[in-house]
Amino acid sequence: MIVGAVLADLYTPVASASLLAVAPVAAVTTLRARGIVTVGVLAMGVHAVLADVEGTFGWQRGLANQIALAAVTALAVTLNRSLRAQHTTARNARHTAAVAQKAVLPNPPLNLGELSVAARYAPADREALIGGDLYVVQQTPHGVRAMIGDVRGKGLDAVSAVSVDIGAFRFAADQADDLPALAQSLDEALLREGLRRHGEEESEGFTTALIAEFTPGLEQVRLVNRGHPAPVLLGPDGAARVLAPSQEAPPLGMMSLGRWDAPVDTFAFPPGSTLVLLTDGCTEARNRDGVFYDPAVRLAHLWSRQRRLSGRPPSPGALLDLLLRDVTRYTHGRVHDDQALLALHRCPGG
Repeated sequence: MIVGAVLADLYTPVASASLLAVAPVAAVTTLRARGIVTVGVLAMGVHAVLADVEGTFGWQRGLANQIALAAVTALAVTLNRSLRAQHTTARNARHTAAVAQKAVLPNPPLNLGELSVAARYAPADREALIGGDLYVVQQTPHGVRAMIGDVRGKGLDAVSAVSVDIGAFRFAADQADDLPALAQSLDEALLREGLRRHGEEESEGFTTALIAEFTPGLEQVRLVNRGHPAPVLLGPDGAARVLAPSQEAPPLGMMSLGRWDAPVDTFAFPPGSTLVLLTDGCTEARNRDGVFYDPAVRLAHLWSRQRRLSGRPPSPGALLDLLLRDVTRYTHGRVHDDQALLALHRCPGG
């Protein structure tokens, strides 16, 4: 800006003082206070030299402009300190949110025997870090059990509901003998939590959830779907299959409609397969034409493309990263809901 002001003053009829005043303001977001003062003093010196060369260093074009440049520099320093204070506050808030995220939604273990696990969480609001989606994986006396879910609502109430869901699952997954009993325990936990609240949260709080259980040898996976998007099973050859429930059932926490015995659907889980669980932030993402994203078709494409490029299938974590980037490209960055993803891969050949 200073060089531009000099050139403008020498070769055009434009006065340099107004352009020189921009220099300390432009330094607000890039330099510290000492650097801004240096830029301001340099701008004042350049202005004094140019005015002296032109013989116009009087009260109007000289001292008055010098005072204006000094005032702008002082204002720039004040703005810089204010921005840095806000930046520090925002950084501390993000750190606190990150700690809260790890406490409420901890990362699952990377390996449980022959089962490799990966999880990803992409909030629609990048500043939020955590919202109303959840996932949890746990080794239990009955085999590996996992759950992915999406609670009703947004904000702190949703985060609170997430903590209730995960806490209830942690306890019930070890105690319940089968998936129907596990789902019933979760229903009762949400009912008790709803009774402690008021308004809509008391009568309309619910969680869509998909609960998975792997048999001890990992030959099969059992699923209970409570109003949640169906998972996708990628076979050892990359072929994708949507594991739709045999019977629809309402979300967890809606016992006011009566007790529901959601069926347990059992599917083969051969070596080299990957089960991908996701939330509606992925399945309800749309492109500019309003067409919904199809995770089964896209997962098969992403898997095969990565296999061609690298010579081997993508790891569970790499597959989820590819999926998140693909959803962003598909929607042109207009993702309107949180995305929680969970991939469970059975290692081939043990």
